[in-house]
Amino acid sequence: MKYVLALVALLGVALGVAGVVYGEADDSPGLQLLGVALVVGAVVFGVRTARRSR
Repeated sequence: MKYVLALVALLGVALGVAGVVYGEADDSPGLQLLGVALVVGAVVFGVRTARRSR
């Protein structure tokens, strides 16, 4: 189960990075902000999951 949660966190980081890159190419600050928020949220989710499993 913890591998599935880690995969979800990794997918969230990948989508966030893609949002930041696409937002930069499109010159859209809102999309960049959403991408950064998604990356930060996925990292926090991953860290919380890792700390709770120990």
